Amino acid sequence: MKKTKDLTRREFIKAAAVSGIGLTVVPANALGGTGRIAPSDKINVALIGSGTQALKMLPDWLKRPELQFVSVCDPNRESYDYPLWGRSKGEKKGAPGGREVGRARINEFYAENAGKGAYKGCSAYADFRELLEKEEDVDAVFIMTPDHLHATVAAAAMKKGIMVGSHKPVGNFMHETRVVCEMAKQTEIPTQLFAFQDPQELYVLKEWIGQGLIGEVKELHRWTNRPMWPQGSPYLPTNTPPIPDGFDWELWLGPALPRTYSPDYTHTVFRGWYEFGGGCLADMGYYGFWKDWRLLNLGMPVSAEGS
Repeated sequence: MKKTKDLTRREFIKAAAVSGIGLTVVPANALGGTGRIAPSDKINVALIGSGTQALKMLPDWLKRPELQFVSVCDPNRESYDYPLWGRSKGEKKGAPGGREVGRARINEFYAENAGKGAYKGCSAYADFRELLEKEEDVDAVFIMTPDHLHATVAAAAMKKGIMVGSHKPVGNFMHETRVVCEMAKQTEIPTQLFAFQDPQELYVLKEWIGQGLIGEVKELHRWTNRPMWPQGSPYLPTNTPPIPDGFDWELWLGPALPRTYSPDYTHTVFRGWYEFGGGCLADMGYYGFWKDWRLLNLGMPVSAEGS
């Protein structure tokens, strides 16, 4: 059972304005405090998924004074075999990932900022369900898992009254996406989709188009350099080595159907398989398609083609 002050804090956060990552609290100095946010006023965050993208975003999150990362979850304990981002990296391997890597970085940051030699306040779990059951003081989860787990984790968190921040997309399939969106509406639990971009230039261009400065827009082409991973193969991977030590394959699969482990499914390459991601469209389309709709006042699609 949470203490009354924690429930009061959650109700306050729930009513607060949504900005930035979607979660905010009033600074202590605005309330007549010392200028520092008291531990009881911080938002306790659990990081679900500790791969390359999560670890890339974590440093900026840790600098947010209103956030306190208290737990990390990932079915991979620790390894250094994650593909590095970008074609310029070539075929090099060796990026770190896993829950113990995330926990170490969180503990190191808080230890350094507290001026202490050690900090061990961050817990680590392989199973997000165990985390949600045991970590009763968690106020929000930041979901950084492969796409096929986004909706499952978000729904589990909202059922417990926990706020949700998630990387795109909301879900891997339309049905689960609609279910999660409906849950957010019904529960009114604060949620936020990360990686949102709303540049001012978009509205300038919209005004130009509305004034007819560039003439009638007949076609719009959106481009991406993705995929940076193999995709489109009609065959299952033949590379099926033993499951690495410290990696829980069943937990990684989550709601997906059982299958033999292969490194050709996991880490950065999961988007190449529809069971786990939506390819380059689900990866980069999120950043652009909504802008096209807003820019040109488009309605619902009437047809789609693919190859």
